[in-house]
Amino acid sequence: MSKISAQTYYSKVSLPLLGFIFLVFFGPMIQVGIKQGIDQSFVFVVLGLVVFYGLILHMLYNTKYVIQGNQLKVFSGFIRFKPIDIQSIKKIEKTSTIISAPAASLDRIEVTYGRFDSLIISPKDKAGFAQALVEINSDITIKIWDNTIALNRFSRRNPLITHPAEKEHAKRVHKIL
Repeated sequence: MSKISAQTYYSKVSLPLLGFIFLVFFGPMIQVGIKQGIDQSFVFVVLGLVVFYGLILHMLYNTKYVIQGNQLKVFSGFIRFKPIDIQSIKKIEKTSTIISAPAASLDRIEVTYGRFDSLIISPKDKAGFAQALVEINSDITIKIWDNTIALNRFSRRNPLITHPAEKEHAKRVHKIL
């Protein structure tokens, strides 16, 4: 039995998001420690929060998107999401939604698939991720914006692309697609 090679894309991790979660967990404990002092119950609560925060860090730093064969598999720490058939993906586009998702950053893209389904993710290499999917399903529409990347599968002369480096990159990607 031949094993199908897999391409793995890890999630981008947002340090401000980690800082916010840290403050939500431990900010109130500073106030409690100052007002009531540090006793045995305080230490147990802090240790419990440290363990829980460690689990959250594990989930964030182990969020990955695996393209294997005709499937996109999403893992977030211990959680495995239902695989997505890449042939059912219709569109990949930039999104600014803050809904809960297997994305460790707020720099996100939305993968639209099936009839009405979508998944919010945040791969570090969005262009490489999109290109890998388009190599399997050339009907996917790509609309991704980064600081230096703009891709639109159906338009070589995208009016939104103004920087010469972006135009050249879009032409190269379009040739590949």
